[in-house]
Amino acid sequence: MAQKPTACLALADGTIFYGMGFGATGETVAELCFNTAMTGYQEIMTDPSYAGQVVTFTFPHIGNTGVNPEDDETADPVAEGMVVKWDPTQSSNWRATEELTAWLAKRNRIGMGGVDTRRLTRAIRQQGAPHVALAHDPDGKFDIEALVQKAREFQGLEGLDLAKDVTCAQSYSWNEMRWAWPEGYKPQTDPKHKVVAIDFGAKRNILRCLASAGCDVTVLPATATAKDVLALNPDGVFLSNGPGDPAATGEYAVPMIKGVLDADLPVFGICLGHQMLALAVGAKTIKMNHGHHGANHPVKDMETGKVEITSMNHGFTVDSQTLPDGVEETHVSLFDGSNCGIRIANRPVFSVQYHPEASPGPQDSYYLFERFADAMSA
Repeated sequence: MAQKPTACLALADGTIFYGMGFGATGETVAELCFNTAMTGYQEIMTDPSYAGQVVTFTFPHIGNTGVNPEDDETADPVAEGMVVKWDPTQSSNWRATEELTAWLAKRNRIGMGGVDTRRLTRAIRQQGAPHVALAHDPDGKFDIEALVQKAREFQGLEGLDLAKDVTCAQSYSWNEMRWAWPEGYKPQTDPKHKVVAIDFGAKRNILRCLASAGCDVTVLPATATAKDVLALNPDGVFLSNGPGDPAATGEYAVPMIKGVLDADLPVFGICLGHQMLALAVGAKTIKMNHGHHGANHPVKDMETGKVEITSMNHGFTVDSQTLPDGVEETHVSLFDGSNCGIRIANRPVFSVQYHPEASPGPQDSYYLFERFADAMSA
């Protein structure tokens, strides 16, 4: 006898997908994106850049390595929910401390399995990231009309400042370095550089990479002013990743970045931080059709010709046509030619669209943290 569906995904255009629910019950409304990474589902779910989004995983084996507190990128999942091909398998990994389904239920996040994720991914690619309502009811009772209506009423991510929702409440210090066998995470005991990191939704592994590169890191909330930053007398300033529309967050972040640039400090930005650095120097950002989400994105370094395999997660991009004189495009995506990096000519100010801390290469992009440290030494 066929099982009755216990989960439902309603797209704003009226398309309905049924499947088996897991994790929390209830419903949520969000933008739908797909991620092509073969590993790291826990890191993806806890990446603050996924605020306001449900993630479709194109890789079918989700849940097979369980979850553990060491791999969280922030305290709790930030992505609204997950859609997968197969129901999560029982975990088999020596680092696992919990099953994915129980972890999601505890943290009020909905999962849905048994979905044709290829069809769903094709729809996202062709029509752009749709607005959706995701529901999980163990009794399988769904008000389809109401779910479609909720998806249609979702305002989307354009014009939305989500950094303020995921940033830290107050400043804190960070000294934990990257995970290393066999001791795991160790503290940085001999830092060479004092860095202020602005938290627009920072992933913990970025802060670890900064610590590993010899930085003593102080994290400030997204709303910090240039005065707040400069009062700490840093050797350099880091602009973190984060969710939402860079133009919306830029309303308060761009004046801060301009103040830091006026102080002539080394600046390094990633993802949303990259986009807002671009806004601060006079460029524009645009919403992409379906964004870049995955761990297999080839990016070309325009200076050396080297290709890096990178991890990406962004739905907005810097319009390279709007880069002003004196700002150079340093990296481009080999998938679609979109901008993936900039720098200010003859100044230690640079940023990239991708995530060098996520180690997809696995070390292709770590040099960027060393470049930042070298700029501060110089």
